[in-house]
Amino acid sequence: MKNTGQDLPAKRLAGIGQYRASDHDPVLAGLDLPAGPATPATVDLNFLGINDFHGRIDTNTVLFAGTVEMLRAAAPGPSAFLSAGDNIGASLFASSAARDQPTLDVLNTLELRASAVGNHEFDGGWADLRDRVAGGSNAKFPYLGANVYRKGTSEPVLPEFTVLEMSGIKVAVIGTVTQEVPSLVTPAGITGLEFGDPVDAINRVAARIKAEDLADVIVVENHDGAGSGTPEGATLEQEVAAGGPFAKLVSETSADVDAIFNGHTHKEYAWDAPVPGVEGKTRPIVQTGNYGENIGQIQLTVDTRTKAVTGYKAGNVKRTTDAAADLVAVYPRVAAVGVIVRKAIAEAAEIGNQPVGRVTADITTAFTPVTDTTPAKRDDRAGESTLGNLVADSLVDALKAPELGGAEIGVVNPGGLRNELYFAPDGTITYAEANSVLPFVNNLWTTSLSGAQFKTLLEQQWQTNPDGSVPSRAYQQLGLSENVNYTYDAARAAGDHITAIRVNGKPLDPAKPCRIGMFSFLATGGDNFRVFKEGTGTKDSGLVDRDAWIRYLQEHNPASPDFARRTVSVVNTTAAAVKGGDAMTLEVSKLDLASLGSPANKSLTAVFTDAAGTSTPLGTVPAASGAATVNLAVPAKAAAGVGTLTLTAIESGTVVKVTVVVSAVGPVRA
Repeated sequence: MKNTGQDLPAKRLAGIGQYRASDHDPVLAGLDLPAGPATPATVDLNFLGINDFHGRIDTNTVLFAGTVEMLRAAAPGPSAFLSAGDNIGASLFASSAARDQPTLDVLNTLELRASAVGNHEFDGGWADLRDRVAGGSNAKFPYLGANVYRKGTSEPVLPEFTVLEMSGIKVAVIGTVTQEVPSLVTPAGITGLEFGDPVDAINRVAARIKAEDLADVIVVENHDGAGSGTPEGATLEQEVAAGGPFAKLVSETSADVDAIFNGHTHKEYAWDAPVPGVEGKTRPIVQTGNYGENIGQIQLTVDTRTKAVTGYKAGNVKRTTDAAADLVAVYPRVAAVGVIVRKAIAEAAEIGNQPVGRVTADITTAFTPVTDTTPAKRDDRAGESTLGNLVADSLVDALKAPELGGAEIGVVNPGGLRNELYFAPDGTITYAEANSVLPFVNNLWTTSLSGAQFKTLLEQQWQTNPDGSVPSRAYQQLGLSENVNYTYDAARAAGDHITAIRVNGKPLDPAKPCRIGMFSFLATGGDNFRVFKEGTGTKDSGLVDRDAWIRYLQEHNPASPDFARRTVSVVNTTAAAVKGGDAMTLEVSKLDLASLGSPANKSLTAVFTDAAGTSTPLGTVPAASGAATVNLAVPAKAAAGVGTLTLTAIESGTVVKVTVVVSAVGPVRA
């Protein structure tokens, strides 16, 4: 279907950092022409948005394209297809194998009018984005980045906005990206850039647009968003109260902005956000989730005389389940997308379809809980996962040789895991499926951290930016190799959440160094794990994550999920020292993993081992919803000294160890 709007080809204007469509039509003077149809009082502008598509070139791509075309066809007025960034990067194999050109071709075919630049557009470095992705004939739409500056200047290196002509209404689209980009990509690729505050950039550009009368309507594409969303139950008010970049976006973005699309946090919401300084007025703010699973739709009703927005509708539309063949038959652009997808999949298949190993069951990231209205969704980065832990195990295996760094512990950031290892249909894992888990092609590095620095690393899971502010993802759960276990109390003060760490079953020595294996992204302080930059003896193994991962799956065939958690919440109210017969009281939670197939723990076995090494079974403790209340007596004849209460979850094998000091003379309270 052809776009019903009068959209004109965009061209770049030198010297002002923007793309702009034609401002006027030729004036036909001196002709006695018959009167045309009356201009309608209002026009409905239909904006269709995506975010975090991440190269999803697969059997769903035609359905995604079909949804866009169906919404275009049903719209009462002209449509503009837009993106809030991360179109490419962390992509499926059919796209990544061709450097994401199939994804760019799909978006070009669907006539994407503009996109904010996302952090993943910088995965290949600024030169790759500038010269290949956004340059030449690759992306035929402008990549916008009003807050991406040449280092040491206020000069944007990308267009700040573009102007679309839609049935006589000029629409400016401003693009911005999260200010956290330097912690999200390899620093070497962006050495000449600085990333400013998105809201400050939006307001600066919006003021210019209004002052110079460059557009009637302003739409923002901001690659950042709320930390939660409606499927998880959070409200707009709760998100704003939490503070941070999203709160500023809602509370301080210029009243000249009429609508906002978000990205980056992979959340799904459509909220009516109050317009600052205008009593009772709201504007839509929408994020679609990710991977083309939804199309965000904002319809703005515009008065054709005053050019003011007089109303709006906003929401997310789920990807259609209609038959692909029917969509191809009805919509020419969908048919063209189908050709691109088939070609990309066929070209990737020669390598991608080769089996590299098997799994005995699903091994996945953490999934969000199922609700009455929302299915479980992958990539809950605040949750420990079977996949994150398995990848951490693979790092130790790949880097344990002294000449490769001598890794003792593996650490994985959750954002590095971009797909699952699913059992269906027969447990076989192909090259493409394995590659899709780790698509970034990072090198594997090692570094030495002291025990105290390793504790700092775990504390940095409670995220802060270098300036102390809290980023959109306030907590990121690291995957850890199986020889590491720790307990924590989230209610304790920042920097003091971690209550005990054991490596190879023994308490971690704060002074002793240990070799950590990780992706090069983490080694340079990515995802705000800045303590890695303090490591010593840092070494690049020369191994690529994908190749080492696939070799691990080949050598550990079949792979099985380990449902034993490596991190558990323990609130310990046991006295500082106890004697035989005194109570040991704990609240244990986070016992159940959120990866697919994880069992629900129903009971814990308890064993107390005293300072003399005598172990005494203490029976079982019931558990429900991943939590248990422990109230057990110290064995009457326990030897004085440091003892250990060991709790083992029967269903998952999770082991929790808590130090208990037994006094020879009776309890000593702090």
